[in-house]
Amino acid sequence: MNALKSRVDTWLGRFTMYRLILWVLAVLVAFSMVLNVLGWLTFGLPQMLVHLALCLGLTYGANRLLAPLFRVKPHSESSLITGLLIYFLFWPTFAVLDMAGVALACVLATVSKYALAFRERHIFNPAACGAFITGLTGLNIATWWAATPAMLWVVVPGILLVLYRTRKLLMASVFLVVATSIVCVELLGHGSTFAESLWQPLAQRPLLFFVGFMLSEPLTLPPRRWQQLALAAVVAVVFAVPYNLGFVANSPELALLLGNAIAFLLGQRGGVLLAFKGSRALTPGNTELRFEPKRPVRFAPGQFMELNLPHTGSDGRGRRRVFSITSAPDSPELTFGVGTAEPVSTAKKALLALQPGDVVRGTAVGGDFLLPRDAGRPVLLIAAGIGITPFLSQLAAGAGRTRDTVLLYLAPSRAELAGLEELEASGARVIARLADGSAPPAFMHDAGKERIYAGSLKQLVPDISTREVYVSGSPASVDSLRAAARGAGARRVRVDSFAGY
Repeated sequence: MNALKSRVDTWLGRFTMYRLILWVLAVLVAFSMVLNVLGWLTFGLPQMLVHLALCLGLTYGANRLLAPLFRVKPHSESSLITGLLIYFLFWPTFAVLDMAGVALACVLATVSKYALAFRERHIFNPAACGAFITGLTGLNIATWWAATPAMLWVVVPGILLVLYRTRKLLMASVFLVVATSIVCVELLGHGSTFAESLWQPLAQRPLLFFVGFMLSEPLTLPPRRWQQLALAAVVAVVFAVPYNLGFVANSPELALLLGNAIAFLLGQRGGVLLAFKGSRALTPGNTELRFEPKRPVRFAPGQFMELNLPHTGSDGRGRRRVFSITSAPDSPELTFGVGTAEPVSTAKKALLALQPGDVVRGTAVGGDFLLPRDAGRPVLLIAAGIGITPFLSQLAAGAGRTRDTVLLYLAPSRAELAGLEELEASGARVIARLADGSAPPAFMHDAGKERIYAGSLKQLVPDISTREVYVSGSPASVDSLRAAARGAGARRVRVDSFAGY
């Protein structure tokens, strides 16, 4: 099972979430047209094709026109995703007024990315914003027709893929449990059977499509997991409880916009311009990049930042990449540890080509890989290779001096040990396991080259059961080291498993 999980993680890791969602939505579009040909949908294929062309053409075209006006580079994948979402929100038709409403929704969705933005980061989900405002005009109303039982055959695996990749399965579960429970109670009160009350919200209301493709968008979520879970519950209540305030009634798009507003207040508001200062080699295959933020960045040691790296010839992972922050929150510079061993992606080539003074944009800060608030709780930090990066930030912030900290560092050789000066000055007890059998620096305890498993880990850290364990590294390394920690008696293991967008 772990081997299968590792292969899935490796395959998914080749794509950013923008690229993955774009492909999943494209498959859904193709499936919807197959269903229509088979008679399971009743729109008419010409209407669906024109509707698709209208949604994609207007969102893409408007984005290309507006981006230069706001002096930013257009993000084509984002505009296409918005167009595909609107395709599923509005009914395909040749009715002139309805088509005008769809066109308005597309333009408004694109405009919202720039006009309803703070420091060039959009606040609201664009598709939901365009649909909601269009509904107020009376030209058209979002029907969310993707919530059709026949579509479940592809919708369900599609959203599972997206939610697994973004690590939002728990958040989605909270939303679905709360929203489905409310709708079930309502339907039971109207005489429906329990089976009907459970089937109707999941198959005929847009709960699944909503949570999989819209609520889970990381850029409009708060940074911490507990905040995301609370937000999911709040949005579920607004989504499911019927109300009518005269000029506005409950709708999925209104529920999402409310959630977006709450998330905006909780997180790093707006993008941050980062001026490149320089770089240094951490190891032969890893590089530390230094930036000066144009304004203070709110983050906690162990969190990550997403960087927008416009570059030509971008690969399948797109422009946005996630990197662990290695500096302390009070540092005047923001530093990132980046794996730069060959083959180097096009985005990393763009990073390595930066010259002092060049500017990139940080678009989001997040992550829950944080040490306990109680400094009296001892920790064991296990780093595999580049997985050392979040721990460098935590140790730079004083974790090794303010709490009982043990760091187990796994690397191929002594040359691949990063941040040696920082580790020696950290105050933590450092254990090194070097695969080639070479000797680590004198301040590190040598664990030899034996593979780390439950027994050997227990020998290295006899009191592991009293420590909270943190594991960071590649997906395959994290899986095996987490299993070893559990087998050695660790009661609580946290892993660095952010996915990027």
